[in-house]
Amino acid sequence: MLFWVVLKCFAIFILQDSITMPSSLINETSQWKRLEEHCATLKQSSHHLRILLQDSARSDALSAEHEGIVLDFSRENLLPESMDMLFDLATAAGLEEKRNNMANGVHINATEDRAVMHVGLRCPKGKSLFVDGEDVVPAVHNVLDKIADFSARVRSGEWLGATGKPLTNVLSIGIGGSYLGPEFVFEALRTDPAASKEATGRNLRFLANVDPVDAARALAGLDAETTLVVVVSKTFTTAETMLNARTIKKWLLDSVACADKSAVIRQHMIAVSSAIPKAVDFGISAENVFGFWDWVGGRFSVCSAVGVMPLSLQYGFPIVQQFLAGAHNMDTHFFEAPLRANIPVLLGLIGVWNSSFMGYNSRAILPYAQALVRFAAHIQQVDMESNGKRVTMEGTVMPYECGEII
Repeated sequence: MLFWVVLKCFAIFILQDSITMPSSLINETSQWKRLEEHCATLKQSSHHLRILLQDSARSDALSAEHEGIVLDFSRENLLPESMDMLFDLATAAGLEEKRNNMANGVHINATEDRAVMHVGLRCPKGKSLFVDGEDVVPAVHNVLDKIADFSARVRSGEWLGATGKPLTNVLSIGIGGSYLGPEFVFEALRTDPAASKEATGRNLRFLANVDPVDAARALAGLDAETTLVVVVSKTFTTAETMLNARTIKKWLLDSVACADKSAVIRQHMIAVSSAIPKAVDFGISAENVFGFWDWVGGRFSVCSAVGVMPLSLQYGFPIVQQFLAGAHNMDTHFFEAPLRANIPVLLGLIGVWNSSFMGYNSRAILPYAQALVRFAAHIQQVDMESNGKRVTMEGTVMPYECGEII
């Protein structure tokens, strides 16, 4: 279940943040115009999907597999020749070059002039990925090792609250990518046999909304003396997160029966942030701040300390290592598999076909597995923030639809 969840998630969104517009509009190419003509012909066709599905050769052609994960796109309104034309369009757009640029740490995030290297967050020790001439893998594993050590001490009872009680409850405070990805994975693993066993006796909750009702719900039934709070904010200035952090800090100080108030914050609050001085000013010990980097986009940060810390506290770091290994497996598939057998590429091209040619401006994600209950919310941010663009990278208004409403 764990491996399936990881691949399903990353297959959908790894591609999305790596495709950028070429300097000239892609709809001016012959490949695009050919697809427009083909789409118009297909729309006029009287072939119903039930007829198309009777063509076994078509169904076989419109599927792909990677290590037991099957992508069946035979129910899409397209033909094998449609895919041929879409791959021609990918060539015209320079997709393979852009994929290589992403892997090589090129600043494909032109708006902020940054690399897009979230794949480095799950790169195994011994491998190398470079950003601005620096191998980022050692720094990533320094943070992971620190998380593994801290989470193990909390889970074993070596790290105790200010009154000497084990910290069995964790409240993670964050918003957007600091919340949606970690919550999705938390829910996905709740009934995984191995993860569920490791979570016995533990409780993980999330707080994102500034509505006091959300804070009240998050705190309901919690004992402050057994609660560890994780404040997740890259800059430690995110308005919603810091308001909630101050609210929960006051709750801890008012509720934990300890005369040493600094000990309450030291033992009960940690941070995931790159702004160590601000976290220290808040009262959190510098050694309890777990960092990440500016080449990690917020919506892709679940594999950073943003997700790894709360998930390790709940399920144990070895379980989270499996999650990271599954993500890396899909990264490798994306970077190395031929385009025609590449699940992320296929999903990306089908998305272009549906939104830019077929005119389908929305897409439903219907997870029948209850473990994926928060999958759609996570993908809303991942997909729509990446693809819901009105202008090209050069600022030109796009004369065609781009991206879908999830």
